[in-house]
Amino acid sequence: MQSSTRRKVPLVTRSQYDNTAQKLDQLHDVEGFAETFLDDGAPPAPGTRFRQPRLAATLEHLARHGLEDFYRGELARSVVHDLERAGSPLRLTDLEACRARDVDPLSVNVAGNQISNLPAPTQGLASLILLAVYDRVRADKADGFNFVHRLVESTKQAFLIRDAHITDPSYMSVRPDDFLTDQSLDALAQKIDHARAAPWPAQSSGGDTVWLAAADRHGRVVSFIQSIFFEFGSGLVLPDSGICWQNRGTSFNLDPAHRNALAPGRYPFHTIQPALAYLADGRVMAYGTMGGEGQSQTQAAIFTRHVFYGQDLQQAVTAPRWLLGRTWGENTTSLKLESRFDDATLAALTTAGHDVEVVEPFSAMMGHAGALTLSADGIFSGAADPRSDGSVAGF
Repeated sequence: MQSSTRRKVPLVTRSQYDNTAQKLDQLHDVEGFAETFLDDGAPPAPGTRFRQPRLAATLEHLARHGLEDFYRGELARSVVHDLERAGSPLRLTDLEACRARDVDPLSVNVAGNQISNLPAPTQGLASLILLAVYDRVRADKADGFNFVHRLVESTKQAFLIRDAHITDPSYMSVRPDDFLTDQSLDALAQKIDHARAAPWPAQSSGGDTVWLAAADRHGRVVSFIQSIFFEFGSGLVLPDSGICWQNRGTSFNLDPAHRNALAPGRYPFHTIQPALAYLADGRVMAYGTMGGEGQSQTQAAIFTRHVFYGQDLQQAVTAPRWLLGRTWGENTTSLKLESRFDDATLAALTTAGHDVEVVEPFSAMMGHAGALTLSADGIFSGAADPRSDGSVAGF
């Protein structure tokens, strides 16, 4: 008797369709983009089959020859050949020199909860500062003016430090841990005016990122994130391998005096930062989102709603959110809030000096977030964002 296996064919999601349509004018002439992501010159409709045969062949090649082949083998040579043809300065020596780093996370204790995030060159430090500062100016309840205003103002204090110092750790002149001391955090909290918004002319950038978490019956919990930066990375699809090339070099600056100056072998600043916390009640919580610099803000919203104010995990993810700064290619640095906030909160934020911009009720610009907890007695809980194509699953 013969058995057969049916291959699952990926389908075009709503977010893929929306992003393709929004970025079509910018990317349709980039090599390989149209033949990979378009159907007869148009974005493929949601629910239709999405095939990438060259990428499938590349994955099969890696399965046969091992993942090292991507950096130091036949595939590496193919990738470099196609990149060189496209005008990239990357060479085989760059791929051969690439090694994953095993780093110690940054951590801070917030109200008895030990929260961890990634060190530089990520913005993980900013996420920890944000939560620790907010804990010092905490509102009495979630979702009103005091909650949003104080979290936004805590964000500003965290981002000022991020923007002044975070880069490749080999080039940093400060110790990130020094910003997580009680003395430093107390000083930042004292700068927050509980009634007025501080000026905010900040920079930011868009991104294309995916966060996920997993936990097993042995107590292992993983908070994971990956990104190609911008909705389709650089838009360049390599002709031989079918790989859509990432765009993280955008975070470099061509001014040699800049803190993120482009240099050989240097790591760019980036926003990706999966979070994990050991909660005071014994649970482990993995949480995160995509969304550029909005990641820190969404992480703070989810964590505080669930841990400080006792909201159900799904409620904390679903609740209306905000974003300070630019994202998804927009040029404004306003405080964007979903329209589900009540009119009184929106009015109070405007009166306090925030540049308020109201957006759609479940806006993708607020990130595609999620969270997972594992209790000491083995109970799993999870939440997925209704703004996304994600889900919670167990098996």
